[in-house]
Parts: sequence; C-alpha cells; structure tokens
Amino acid sequence: MSDHSAAPAETLAPAYTGRLGTDPIPALRLPKAETEPEAAYRFIHDELMLDGSSRLNLATFVTTWMDPQADRLMAETFDKNMIDKDEYPATAEIETRCVNMVAALFHAEDLSPTDPASATGVSTVGSSEAVMLAGLALKWRWRQQREAAGKDSSKPNLILGSNVQVVWEKFCRYFDVEPKYLPMERGRYVITAEQVRDAVDENTIGVVAILGTTFTGELEPVAEIADTLDDVAAGGGPDVPLHVDAASGGFVVPFLHPELKWDFRIPRVVSINVSGHKYGMTYPGIGFVVWRSKEHLPEDLVFRVNYLGGDMPTFTLNFSRSGNQVVGQYYNFIRLGVAGYTQIMESLRDTALMLAGEISKIDDLDIITDGTAIPVLSFEVVGDPGFTVFDISHELRARGFQVPAYTMPADAEDVAVLRIVLREGFSRDLAYKLALAIRDVVERLRDGLGRGHSAQAFSH
Repeated sequence: MSDHSAAPAETLAPAYTGRLGTDPIPALRLPKAETEPEAAYRFIHDELMLDGSSRLNLATFVTTWMDPQADRLMAETFDKNMIDKDEYPATAEIETRCVNMVAALFHAEDLSPTDPASATGVSTVGSSEAVMLAGLALKWRWRQQREAAGKDSSKPNLILGSNVQVVWEKFCRYFDVEPKYLPMERGRYVITAEQVRDAVDENTIGVVAILGTTFTGELEPVAEIADTLDDVAAGGGPDVPLHVDAASGGFVVPFLHPELKWDFRIPRVVSINVSGHKYGMTYPGIGFVVWRSKEHLPEDLVFRVNYLGGDMPTFTLNFSRSGNQVVGQYYNFIRLGVAGYTQIMESLRDTALMLAGEISKIDDLDIITDGTAIPVLSFEVVGDPGFTVFDISHELRARGFQVPAYTMPADAEDVAVLRIVLREGFSRDLAYKLALAIRDVVERLRDGLGRGHSAQAFSH
C-alpha cells in the first residue's frame, strides 16, 4: 500500500511522465488545468529544439550572441517599461545617452558636450519603426513647405530602389505616399544618381539611399546622389532631402570605412535610421532614427504627454516596451567603444573575405559581393551545371547551416543568389567548415544527388 503522506522531498518524480508524458497540451486554446512551472518550461523548451540553431543562421542580420554580462543586465531589466521615464529615470537617461552617441557617430549638427539632450532622435523597436518615423518627418516637412507656398500637397511621392526593405512599402501604403521604385538590372543591384535625377519632381518628399542592402550588402552611392540632388535644386528644380537607410551598415561603415562620407557630413542628408539589433550587436528589437538638427523634425509630430506624473515629449509609434534592449545597447557602447567595434568589424570582414576566397575556388559559383563593404557576401551559380542556388541552400540546411537563396528584385529577377551574413559568434573556424560544406554540397549536386528544390520568396 503506497504512502500518500510522503513529503515531496522524499518523492522521486521521473522527468517525462505524468501529465506532459501522456496528455496533449492544447495548441490553440487555453488549457483547462494548471501546469507546474518546471513542466511548462520543459514542454516549451523541448518544442523549441525543433528550431534551427540561431548561431548557424547565416540568413539573419539580427544579433544572436552577446556577452554573458549583457545577458544578465538585459534579464534584470525586462520589467522596466521604457515609457515610464519618471519612474525609471536612469533607464531614460541611458536612452538619451545612446541617442546622442549614435547622432555623434553620424556627425549630426548642434551636438553639445554639456547638453545630454542636444541630439534630435529617438530609440525605436528596430529600424522598421525608425523608417516610419523618418518617412513621416519627410512627409510633414514637405507638406508644410507646399502649403506655405500655396501649392497642392495631396500627391506626395518617395524615391527608392526596388531593393529596399519591405517596411518602406509599408510606410508608403500606410501613410498614403506614392512609392516611385527605381529598378535594378543584372550586374547592378543598387540605385544610381542618374536614376534619381530622372525620377524626382515637385511632389517628391525625399530620396532613400541604402547603406548596406539586404540583398547583397552593397553601399548605395550616397554622396553621388546628394551631388545630383544639389544640381537639380541649383538648376531651379525641386529641393529634395535625402534619407539614409543605414539599418545594416550604420554600425559597420563608421568603423571599417571612416573616411567614406555618407552621413550628416553631406548637407543633403537630413535623417538616418540604424538597427542596434544588427551590427549594433544587441538582441532584438532596438533601433534608432536621428536627424541632422531639430529643424528637420516637425514639432507637430512630437506629442507631449502627461503620463505617470511627468510631462513627456514622445515621438514613437509604440508606447509601452521593455527598456532592456536600450540597456543592452548601452552596454555594447561602453563595453566596446570605437576600438572594440573596429576590431570586431575588421575581424568579421576578414572572415567574410576568407570565405569568399574559398567559395570563389569552387567551379560553377561566382562571387557577387565579398564582404568588403559590410560583412555580407553573396554568390550565384553560373552556367548550367544542373543544380540551382536553391538546391545548395537545401543541402546546406541538412548540414545545419541556414543560408538563404532568393531571386533579386524587380528587373533582375532572373538572377538567383545565396547570401551569407557574418556576425559576432560565427567564428573563423565555423566559416571554414561552411566553405567545406559548400564545396561538398556542390560536388554532390554535380554528381546528381539532392537536386530539385524550387525557389522560395526572399524574406528580409
């Protein structure tokens, strides 16, 4: 006869028996009964094992590794609401410092070493929100100028390449702006200054140039585009501002290519967005948008809210969010500094160049970008070897490496490529093993093994 009065400490419970061992957990409805915390953890933890390894995900730009100390800091601040600035003044101060550091990195105007709030910008939930805010500022400022001149302001348009991240399409659709897409072509996957010259008109609220495209990692010619817009304005044409989408390259180019002028050193550039959770090396989601100076952010877009005891200016599309991403970003800034970011970016670039060099030795593969601009390389299958980039991607996945294959944007859709994003946490040794895996996969496919996988839509 069993003794039901035995103390819990005297009872041994097998790990995978009981309710979770025999009863299914409803997937789409709340379960009727409670579950023990450890059992609930184990159930979810085990299901997540079916995901791919984030460290071997060469598709994503998003950070998948941080220092253990950063992990601890972020875990300690999950519960702090970023919007409660009166209740969490230290977190609010850290956000202000981060915005000022980003603005200074991009050479913004009106920065004061003694005024911590001198920069015009805000932290966001990734670059997607930052893009929306930058686009709104462009539209509002254009509309104010048109109305002040007594002109029609009902038909705004935005000039951008067909290679932009999908959030720009969302901005145009959500906020009633006509997108004027500049097409790509085989061998050219960035926009050109001449394309911009031909596209702008009096209804253009701005031009978007990308510093590190998601398709190939290339840098669009910001300075050339700015010079062209200067020429258009000087010739009596529209005076069109330039926004730089630096989501991917904003935390790379200042350290790898500090001499390159793409930021506020170019007078035509009025705003810049950047992702902290990409090469800012912070877990998602954190981003920033900064403006050249206060005059480029219309005051009408800034709300002043009396919330929880304080008068608070706010310019975001969200309200409540955790402050831990800002804390994690600040940790990276003070932990690494210019020297640390430079060392990491140089190391990632060197790894990308090594990997590109190994891939270039493989017959039937051709390098498009080698990681010189930012640590992103892309390559394609050439000729007609009997297999495609999609076959290579599929076979690499079976070896644990997630390398996306996709077709290029409009007017270059006949080109299909593979892209590899190098991030901290993916070592030189792993990169070399990836090169060996690619070589092995190509040899097997050339022998007729494992082919026949169709194209997948590219997800940014």
